[in-house]
Amino acid sequence: MTAVSDTLREHYDRYYDGGPDEWRRLGALGKAENVVALCTWVPHESMIEIGAGEGALLARLAELGFGKALHAAEISESGVRAIRARGIQRLVDCQRFDGETLPWPDTSFDLALLSHVLEHVEHPRRLLEEAARVARSVFVEVPLEDTWRLPRDFKPDSVGHINFFHRKSLRRFVQTCGLEVLAEQLAPQAREAMIFRSGRRGALAHAIKRLGLRVAPALATRLFTYHGALLCRRVAEPGAS
Repeated sequence: MTAVSDTLREHYDRYYDGGPDEWRRLGALGKAENVVALCTWVPHESMIEIGAGEGALLARLAELGFGKALHAAEISESGVRAIRARGIQRLVDCQRFDGETLPWPDTSFDLALLSHVLEHVEHPRRLLEEAARVARSVFVEVPLEDTWRLPRDFKPDSVGHINFFHRKSLRRFVQTCGLEVLAEQLAPQAREAMIFRSGRRGALAHAIKRLGLRVAPALATRLFTYHGALLCRRVAEPGAS
């Protein structure tokens, strides 16, 4: 029995057959910037990205020299093929997994990355708990799509998002999984990606979102979608050294 339904597995199994593309490369610029901003001060020599897609984020982190031993876990066979074909520097291994249970022992890594993954998965708590099992610290980033624009009723789309978060609900979600929040960051999508998709309108939207965060963050996060990132770790048990 697998942890991912046949419907979800079929959706992603050939999702990355085209290999790397420019949209994902540009999106990874901002995602990597957020990882570096939040995680530089914690150990990160050994890292695993869980739900690594076709490897755009790992490739960017390798370019930045962030991490010495990189690992990847991905449910999609096409994603595994794409990652292995990239020739990412310092990539130790890339393994396919069932979407729930990771094939590594406890505390195998300094840092686990769940970047734009939890919004896609059927059992996000289980996956987050697995990330915290195999790594000493966990970086989580999701799009904060629970804004005033979010429709009342769910309808499937090609993006594949099935979980929707706001800044507060994301924070409470990781805390109810037995994790404490060490650091937090809000940011718009990478400017380069917004321009790639919408041209000048994308550049203007990026500027407005950045201004909104500075002037009225509570209002801005109700009006616009941002990327919400948290650095977490397991709450120490009483009496633990």
